[in-house]
Amino acid sequence: MKFYSLTDHNHKVDFQDALINGLAPDGGLYFPEEIPTFSTEELNDLKGNNLNQVAFKVLQKWVQDSIPAEELAVLVDKAQAFPIEIKKVDGYQVLELFHGPTLSFKDVAASYLAQLMQYFLTKSQKHVKLLVATSGDTGGAIAHGFANLENVDVYVLFPKGKVSKLQEAQLTRVAENVNPIIVDGFFDDCQSIVKQAFVDPDLKELNLTSANSISIGRLLPQIIYYAYTYASLQDNNLEFIIPSGNFGNFTAGLLAWKMGIPISNFIAATNRNDSVLKYYQTGVYDSQETIQTLSNAMDVGAPSNFQRVLEIFNHDHSAFKKMVKVMKVNDDETIEAIQQVYSEHNYLIDPHTAVAWYCAQELANKDLTDVIISTASPVKFSGEMKMATHIEVDDSHAMSRLEEFDMKGVEIPNQYKAFKDILLDK
Repeated sequence: MKFYSLTDHNHKVDFQDALINGLAPDGGLYFPEEIPTFSTEELNDLKGNNLNQVAFKVLQKWVQDSIPAEELAVLVDKAQAFPIEIKKVDGYQVLELFHGPTLSFKDVAASYLAQLMQYFLTKSQKHVKLLVATSGDTGGAIAHGFANLENVDVYVLFPKGKVSKLQEAQLTRVAENVNPIIVDGFFDDCQSIVKQAFVDPDLKELNLTSANSISIGRLLPQIIYYAYTYASLQDNNLEFIIPSGNFGNFTAGLLAWKMGIPISNFIAATNRNDSVLKYYQTGVYDSQETIQTLSNAMDVGAPSNFQRVLEIFNHDHSAFKKMVKVMKVNDDETIEAIQQVYSEHNYLIDPHTAVAWYCAQELANKDLTDVIISTASPVKFSGEMKMATHIEVDDSHAMSRLEEFDMKGVEIPNQYKAFKDILLDK
């Protein structure tokens, strides 16, 4: 299996190099030279499989020439140490991806990425510096997924004052090998700093790698839960409604579809950061300035993974529109969805899931099985939930789990040089 740079299709590497490098030397995202597929017989065999069985079968399609089957099975069992649940609420199937250690869907990808990197780094006896920019959930998941790994130093960049109380605790109460960097800016600024570091020749000797959703090692494991939904529901008419910010989760869904998982349609549920909606409407994609919203992990004006989305559709706008619908939801509508679901079904959803719920009510095809992806526990947003809806959410248990770590972190201005100096230990 080879992966090429979206900037230079002639630059190709194997899975191990794509995983460890994060980005291509030219700054391009890695994309598979070919997408492996399930045969009709293999799809039938997936039905009724448990989560770990599905995970093994999905990942084996991608890494069978890099990781022996027996070792992959062990890796999957280590990574998938928490459940994924599907609950039916008001006619929708809600895919709960927040039962991991930091209560976010990103725990799934982070745990696999950590195990995959540990596997290859141990074999090659290498040490890396792992860089991650986060708008909230990614950094916490990575910080805890990679905690205390001897061959990885983690640097987590997040925007000052723009994450929830619990998110901040998960980002700053961390293990010794994790370094929180608090940037005076937005998520896009954090992401820009990380990208600059990867193409800086002065840092070439540091063995930098990425853990954002731009990492192929995070992207591929996210395919698992789309396949697991199919295996569990045994339904050939699935429609996924996906809260979308940096579009990594959305890209994984498209890859699952291209692998042959029977998916009829996707709905990209966005907040007021609507650059992808404008592409959907006009066929022209332009990044935009970030707008701060209640669904803060989706506050992304320039979603990196959208380049992969375009590649999947061969930059064909009409093909994109045949398979995808896009909608934006404002904060008032987000609050309305949270309140409605709670009052009518006694079921609490976080702001990001609420964006998807609102879109499902407006756009979902009732002839299909609608699956709303629930990306975070409402516990992660107790303050925001109380302020917006007056609903009390107890986060004391989640906070108490972090008390074993002292709070730490370095504040920097929105300047690349400040971060570079930290990496170089200046």
